[in-house]
Amino acid sequence: MWRKWTPPGPGSSHERMRRAPDVSGLVCGTCGLRLPAGSPRLQCACGGLLEAQPSSSLRGRRLRAAFDRRLAGDPAGQGSGVWRFRELLLPGRGALVSHPEGNTNLYRRDAVSRWAGVADLALKHEGENPTGSFKDRGMTVAVTQAVRAGATALACASTGNTSASLAAYAAQAGVPALVFIPRAKVAPGKLAQALCYGAHVLEVRADFDECLRLVREASSELGLTLLNSVNPWRIEGQKTIVLEMLQQRGWEPPDWIMVPAGNLGNTAAFGKALVEARERGLISRLPRIAAIQAAGAAPFYHSFRAGFRRRFRVRAETVATAIRIGDPVSYERAARAIRQTRGVVAAVSDREILAAKAVIDGAGIGCEPASAASLAGLRQLVRRGIVGRRDSVVAVLTGHLLKDPHVTRAKPVPIAPRLAEVERILKGIR
Repeated sequence: MWRKWTPPGPGSSHERMRRAPDVSGLVCGTCGLRLPAGSPRLQCACGGLLEAQPSSSLRGRRLRAAFDRRLAGDPAGQGSGVWRFRELLLPGRGALVSHPEGNTNLYRRDAVSRWAGVADLALKHEGENPTGSFKDRGMTVAVTQAVRAGATALACASTGNTSASLAAYAAQAGVPALVFIPRAKVAPGKLAQALCYGAHVLEVRADFDECLRLVREASSELGLTLLNSVNPWRIEGQKTIVLEMLQQRGWEPPDWIMVPAGNLGNTAAFGKALVEARERGLISRLPRIAAIQAAGAAPFYHSFRAGFRRRFRVRAETVATAIRIGDPVSYERAARAIRQTRGVVAAVSDREILAAKAVIDGAGIGCEPASAASLAGLRQLVRRGIVGRRDSVVAVLTGHLLKDPHVTRAKPVPIAPRLAEVERILKGIR
């Protein structure tokens, strides 16, 4: 039976952590309240989201050496490009729920760089994770923590990728999963993943933001363990996109990191990863983060334009389904990340997104539409003079091409079964 969780009372470990700021665990990003790392709470009473604090004391060369040594082989981390960085992730010991994930490539293609307008551009392709998106990085940490805490059922709201990832990791862990999706708004490939992995898929007659409200209510009242990016351990796993990228670059940070921005978990995670990396001596300077939204789902962009003095909410609509979110849950954390890295927020049209996707696809790499927002945003920022043509840039591709296979400009060419037909086509492409 799913049990409602009751907050601890006075004198509990919750209250003791309030008076013990030197103890690692969870901390409210708004008021500073501290909780034990094993607390099932995801949100502070003040309304702020909780954030994890690394427990390891390793720093500088010793920490780099530990990470680099595991590139050659790491049985304890199961070859995972996430758990390689475990000193900065989840405290404690225990079994891991890992496929494994991570170890995604940095791609350089001259045609893509020319189109964007910068010479030094690499594409970090998170679509190479086990279920085809970056979500696996956060899910391995969050599901591992949930299992250690004795979770009896896992849940999320999703535009597609989160549901696919949660379903896969829940199946591996042997824990039931419920995923809440907006009706007729999830790409077939993503929906098929969640169904095939065995999740209980609930199609809600509402948009994503209402789905998230419902699943948060269900987690509070029915004892479900929520696995959206409101969960602090999701953010910890997603930090490793940046840590792995820095390691691939010999711990030399780029000038800019471009990231598609929907619910803003990655924007928050990237800022947290960079600040922690600098504090622990892994890097000497912070790259600037550029969070790129689709113009039809750009509340964070409007808030940025207003100097973050006002939080905007919109009715989201865009071809980039993975970032079709009108009220991003990680708003405060993401705004802090933009401030800390002197970052920017941009919005690109669906037309710009599809043009960028065609360039990435045409380079033999491929990505889902939301991923292409990072490249479209880069091109816009170069043309506006915000990103310099000589700056070094890493653009993150968040999902695989097959996540949204129906979104393509190319179409098959019908021909009769005759050699002359093949010859005619051949003449047209040579």
